Amino acid sequence: MGLLAEFEIDCDVLPFVAVLESVPAATIEVELQLNHGDTPLFFAYVTADDHAAVERAFDDVSFVGSYTLIGEAGGTRRYQVAPGPDMEAHMGDAIDDLDGLRALAETEAIIDRIEVTRTGWVQAGWFADRAAFDEFRSFWQSEGGFVLRRLTRDGEPEPPGDGLTDPQREALRTAYELGYFEVPRGASLADVASELDIGASAASERLRRAQTHLVETTVASTWPPLPD
Repeated sequence: MGLLAEFEIDCDVLPFVAVLESVPAATIEVELQLNHGDTPLFFAYVTADDHAAVERAFDDVSFVGSYTLIGEAGGTRRYQVAPGPDMEAHMGDAIDDLDGLRALAETEAIIDRIEVTRTGWVQAGWFADRAAFDEFRSFWQSEGGFVLRRLTRDGEPEPPGDGLTDPQREALRTAYELGYFEVPRGASLADVASELDIGASAASERLRRAQTHLVETTVASTWPPLPD
């Protein structure tokens, strides 16, 4: 039976970490498209109030060769990003075993969520067995830092709240503590945004994504289907 895992990787040369350092109020989630030539393509979902600053950071960091805006919804933009030729050279300053890093792409695993943090990535995905998971764990324990958040077998119930990103958890907790969910409301969206030190559109986006996730993993998954 397969495994579901979520873990933190402490490695500040990973793609998009430098972007987040330049625009700390942004939220960046990433998908990889593997087996596209010699290097993967990235799809970056960026929630920010100042997308011009994000694109300036794309222009400045060494790992970005080119990027294309694919679409926009609310405060979130989706970019396709092709790595530059200097990406591996940049990562080689901190990662000794670049061949081992490339080999992870051949592991029997599907990484379905990557959240960029100020110090690395949070990855969540499916692993065929313990050996496949251990390839990721042992590599990142030797090359950077590795903190396991969750490890369950496929089919076992997940602990409540798993799957939310750290910014989404922070937004929900802040909104709750300020009284945003009370009736009548004890705080406005602007109050929540101010407490988080982000813009109102970014705060709204984080709250909507978090609430949608909670509905999809609780009410929507157990409620009887609507009649035709």
